[in-house]
Amino acid sequence: MIETMKQKTAGLIKPGQTIGILGGGQLGRMVILEGRKLGYRFVTLDPAADCPGGQVSDRHVSAPYDDQEAAASLAEAADMILYEFENIDPEIVKKLEQQTLVPQGSRLLELTRHRLMEKQALTRAGIPVAPYVAVETEADLRQALAELGLPAVLKTATGGYDGKGQWMLKTDQDVAALPAELFQQGKTLVLEQFIPFQKECSVVVARSVHGEVKAFPPSVNLHRHHILHMSVAPAPLAEGVAERAVRLAEQVADSLGVVGLVAVEMFVLASGELLVNELAPRPHNSGHYTFDACLTSQFEQFVRAVVGLPLGPTTLTSPAVMVNILGEHGEAFNQAYGSLPGQVKVHWYGKEKAKKGRKMGHVTVVDDLESAIAWIDASGIWPPLTEQEKKVIYDR
Repeated sequence: MIETMKQKTAGLIKPGQTIGILGGGQLGRMVILEGRKLGYRFVTLDPAADCPGGQVSDRHVSAPYDDQEAAASLAEAADMILYEFENIDPEIVKKLEQQTLVPQGSRLLELTRHRLMEKQALTRAGIPVAPYVAVETEADLRQALAELGLPAVLKTATGGYDGKGQWMLKTDQDVAALPAELFQQGKTLVLEQFIPFQKECSVVVARSVHGEVKAFPPSVNLHRHHILHMSVAPAPLAEGVAERAVRLAEQVADSLGVVGLVAVEMFVLASGELLVNELAPRPHNSGHYTFDACLTSQFEQFVRAVVGLPLGPTTLTSPAVMVNILGEHGEAFNQAYGSLPGQVKVHWYGKEKAKKGRKMGHVTVVDDLESAIAWIDASGIWPPLTEQEKKVIYDR
């Protein structure tokens, strides 16, 4: 029934019709800004009354994501529904699939919001990932550690982002210091072998309702305190690695039957080998550079993919460095705002409260790598790159 509806409706969402978005964060906001250019109207659902997406939508429903009445109202108001992040109950999405078109589908959401299911799906598809073991009890953990050894990373299977819900285990003391309640909550965890990677890179790839696939150029990413700090494109990678990263991301999109976007985050080993770390079934922070430096942005491509339009060209038109503006950077950013040069493109999200670690906006510096890094380090907004970070950026 649902598949028949998708087949009949694919390609029929036209200008003037309404797209509903589960989630009203900055990703939804940027999807709406790009989707308006194509002629679509938007309605958002988010608990926050003044959320970034709601500020630019035609209508906003302020309600919890698990509010079935609000979800039904969203379905009634929209010709199609998208989700802009993973922390949504798949059961709500399944119900929405019975009422209207949800091209991303609930299955992709189920996989990507559950680390163990995601890794199992990737393994079945022949996608390389770090060795892992499912863990539910302390006995499971001891057995998994005996199998994988230390160092290792313990992660909750669901929930957690920007480093939350993760524990780095380097020594037996780290294992002993794990929260006592961790194994008393009936939660599934995943123990992963620690991978001594040289770089982290990601590829955002689109796959349309018609099966057309196009990937954006890879970026190399730097994290600070588990939060993405900087993405660089074109990715400073050894010869051949970027091409293999693109092929791997396209394989992920095809094997999982993605409709819309999937961001494929990877570890780059010293040998040039690539291991997939995580997936995100929507626009991704590391793809924000595409807004200013590609012929088609990831946000426009997302809309094109789900409404049935041909995918746009993903050509990089300029080197770019994207840097996140967190709550703690706000004061310095405001002081520098009046003197920002023209090659610094500002994207502000409209969030009311600035908190440490909260993404308030980002800038994309569309300039050659050395000039962009020189400006970023001299701006006074962010602490300058360390020698180790420079090594990640400049070494191939």
